[in-house]
Amino acid sequence: MFIQTEATPNPATLKFLPGQTVLAKETRDYRSASDAEDSPLAQKLFSVEGVDGVFFGQEFISVTKSDVEWAHIKPAILGAIMEHFLSGLPVLDGTGDADAESSGEFFEESDAETVKVIKELLETRVRPAVANDGGDITFQGFKDGVVFLHMRGACAGCPSSTATLKHGIENLLRHFVPDVQEVRPVT
Repeated sequence: MFIQTEATPNPATLKFLPGQTVLAKETRDYRSASDAEDSPLAQKLFSVEGVDGVFFGQEFISVTKSDVEWAHIKPAILGAIMEHFLSGLPVLDGTGDADAESSGEFFEESDAETVKVIKELLETRVRPAVANDGGDITFQGFKDGVVFLHMRGACAGCPSSTATLKHGIENLLRHFVPDVQEVRPVT
């Protein structure tokens, strides 16, 4: 098994590509070992000292580190990923809530058509580009012309995330959806 790595715009996050599907239909973002109870792989990665976050995309794993050097923890991360995939264990053990990310969405019923367009633009134009950088952006809400987005994986805490939101996503949404005035991140 050969695992490729790629840098992301966030210097604290590396993208690991195991050459096979990680999660077929969803993404998962773990910010602590206690959050990762439903994932044997995430638990294994959090056991590496210095790992602060784990994000699973369709074909990649983004790992965020604390104040340690990549040279010190990258071999242990590669070993944990390789051992997990060679063991045949699932990435998720089935006890987690796959709908957790979509719960908590908020918008007025009168804005349902606008929200539908926003979600379609995010799905077709934004999320694929952000996944290339090891992250994900999901819709959280729409109120008074403001779109609220949840940034995950390499996007969370990335120095360029504000520019991505303001200059990229906000301009795109404002162009196609005149009701959008601003885009803000939610934590």
